[in-house]
Amino acid sequence: MGDRSESRVLVAGSANADFVVRAARIPAAGETVLGGDLAIFPGGKGANQAVAAARAGGVATRMVAAMGDDDPARLIAASLAGAGVALDIRRSARSTGAALITVSDAGENAITVAPGANSDLGPDDLPDLDGISWLVMQLETPLNTVAAFARAARDRATKVLLNAAPARALPADLLAVVDLLVVNEDELGMLVGTEGSLAERLARTGVAITVVTLGGRGACARVGQDYALQPAFAVTPVDTTAAGDTFCGVLAAGLAEGLDLPAALARAGAAAALATTKAGAQSSIPSRTELDAFIAGAHQHGQDALATYCGLAAAAI
Repeated sequence: MGDRSESRVLVAGSANADFVVRAARIPAAGETVLGGDLAIFPGGKGANQAVAAARAGGVATRMVAAMGDDDPARLIAASLAGAGVALDIRRSARSTGAALITVSDAGENAITVAPGANSDLGPDDLPDLDGISWLVMQLETPLNTVAAFARAARDRATKVLLNAAPARALPADLLAVVDLLVVNEDELGMLVGTEGSLAERLARTGVAITVVTLGGRGACARVGQDYALQPAFAVTPVDTTAAGDTFCGVLAAGLAEGLDLPAALARAGAAAALATTKAGAQSSIPSRTELDAFIAGAHQHGQDALATYCGLAAAAI
């Protein structure tokens, strides 16, 4: 377990109650699909990433989030505390954010988010950054808040990891103060368009390190002029909810502990894969002990196929 004597990762972002129904398939537009029983889990991209950094990543982690004074807020706070996350709550008159999630029998999901209190996280709500090496953010809180926090972190020499999700266009002045950008393929397309190979698109973000997650294929990172590939770990997915969040939290934790990017990518990819083998968001995130045991016996898919998909020659990696 990493040294928890100081908070090395600060997550600023969303906290939601996830209302989850399993169904045979994701409904099409205008279609009603009968599902199973409703389950309620603590979630939200920010809270999920904080749990992942603390639990699977094993580093001291704080989170700042806006929540209402309601039962969902208490559910989320208990989950964060159980994972060892120190929580700074900004109270809102709105209800705590909520996500409506349908999970198919194939493990895929469709999510609609009601931001609620998350919309009240303001530019002045950033805690002191003393002892923080990485600030982790997403896009489920106001964009002006995200930008203000990123600028403040840059001024304090705190590294910024931005998970540009949900997908949206972002101003160049925000990307200019981001050290590490994490996107999936759709989010990357929203930022830089869909022309060219993945490798060429990664080169257009303007961020020093950009990582694109590719689901069952793995992940590809561009670092300066170089690329790093992380093939996926072989698992049988049950629910992909929070897999991307687990990846981001564990990636930040690994970098905060001093791992180089390839090693941090490997741990993040393994944690994300393991998270898909359980239902729920925070409930699916493994402990560090579980992650270490999984990595010791895990099988990774081949790198050549991933290189080809990204538009890279295997020999050039």
